[in-house]
Amino acid sequence: MGKDESTQVSRRTTRLSACTSPNPKAQQEDSKATNRLQSSTVNDLVFHGESSSIDELIDSFPGRKSQILELVHLLGPLNSPMIPLFVHGGASTGKTSVILQMFRHLRRPFIYCSCVTCYNPRILFESILNQLLLRRKNESTGYVSEKRCEKPSDFVNLLREALSNLIDNLKGNGRKSSSKKLGSQVNGSMVYLVFDNLELVRVWDKCDTIIPLLFNLYDILKMPEVGVIFVSRASLDTFQSNTGYVEPYPVYFSDYTEKDLHQIFMRNQSKPELYSYFLDLVLGTFYRITRRVDELSTAFAPLFKKYCELLGDVETVTNEMRRNVYYHLKSFITLSLNETFAISSRPFLNATANKDRNMGRSIGKKPGVCVTLDEIDFHMPTSAKYLLISAFLASRNPATLDASLFDSTGGSDNRKRKRKVSERSMDNKESKEQDLRMKGPGSFPLERLLAIFQCIASVAEYSLDGDELQNVDLGNDGSASGLMTDILLQLSSLCGANFITKGGSCPLEGSTRYRSTVSEDLALKVARSLNFPLSKYMYRM
Repeated sequence: MGKDESTQVSRRTTRLSACTSPNPKAQQEDSKATNRLQSSTVNDLVFHGESSSIDELIDSFPGRKSQILELVHLLGPLNSPMIPLFVHGGASTGKTSVILQMFRHLRRPFIYCSCVTCYNPRILFESILNQLLLRRKNESTGYVSEKRCEKPSDFVNLLREALSNLIDNLKGNGRKSSSKKLGSQVNGSMVYLVFDNLELVRVWDKCDTIIPLLFNLYDILKMPEVGVIFVSRASLDTFQSNTGYVEPYPVYFSDYTEKDLHQIFMRNQSKPELYSYFLDLVLGTFYRITRRVDELSTAFAPLFKKYCELLGDVETVTNEMRRNVYYHLKSFITLSLNETFAISSRPFLNATANKDRNMGRSIGKKPGVCVTLDEIDFHMPTSAKYLLISAFLASRNPATLDASLFDSTGGSDNRKRKRKVSERSMDNKESKEQDLRMKGPGSFPLERLLAIFQCIASVAEYSLDGDELQNVDLGNDGSASGLMTDILLQLSSLCGANFITKGGSCPLEGSTRYRSTVSEDLALKVARSLNFPLSKYMYRM
């Protein structure tokens, strides 16, 4: 009886709810209530919840203390004007996460737009205006933007009007909160515009007008209450154009070190001791392949699961157990490397297999064994190697020291008289090193690259096919007409292989600038293959 009664009651309630006629007044009241809940305020321009301290922010991002302190210093105190910033670095280096969490710490209003989702100028313009006008695209608004904007001139006018209204609103809220002695969720009246993934703008149809517009936005608006921050994987040189603008201040995010990656993956682990042993086994192998956190986390997840299966329910792990587990885990590590970081290089593999088949068999019999080679594992002509070293030195060394580093004796004189080092000079040295790390690799013109190439090629007892080196003519007009065709072809090949990036022409100099993207380890490998003393020419402060 109990079961039958329960089923009858449930049927009645279900039929009653299904047959009940809808009340239009109740629906209107509910829609108004939801619209009020969904309406945006200036408090939606900041992160909700408790703000994090500067120590918590630094602890959340291992290896990014210098960048965080530099960004906080550049943003300045509350309501202080700032110059535009250009945050750049490789993929998965923490650029966007650091900036967003920094605004959580400061609790300042900001407008964020990513060029991944805003994939054309109209969507980018309307996304910025919707956030400034506190409009949400949802069912109540019909998923329609507040303003339709396609032309850059209309965007500038609408942007200036929206920013003025928002800044006045922020100043009014600040006065109300101070008069009532209430803590406001928004700090200050500054508004920050954050443009993420800026390198994608270069492939847009109207990139020739959009890029100068964004970089000139601070000068066009002439509003000290507005700050502009650009985030990009590419360097600033790749965005240069002939229109002319004040370059933003660069902040460079370098790749993570192995120690930084170990600290990153150890955060929020339920089994820290066990995971630390696991990282000691696999991190060194994967670190030679990639330093991206997203790729490493994807590869480590199944490997750690297999690592736990091999250990079982063991509470303490001895050294012998770790050796046995690593012996069984080697094949899975090799499989993960092949699946996660597979690179299509069939022509090169076929050519090397015909030359050395025995070595291929020996490597195939021992999967998981990593061999550290001092030689580069790809073919490169000798002239291209010297050109690559020249580009690396031009990006690393200051241009003012070329005369002393590349003199007739073949490098700087290491037998200089040693002077007593004071504390002030040490502080200046540390500050200079800090500035160099933050700016990243420098750019250089073609004339400087060829001058360094001529110096190191002549010192290294290398001749470019007879009189090729003698034909290198660095004229005062900046032209490269006297160069042999082989050198220019090698430079083009290095640019195509992304060993050297080619930026736009500088508005002041009028010449194309280049930047070396190779790491110091790869440059040392190339130098060792030539028996070239690269460390002798590297600038050390």
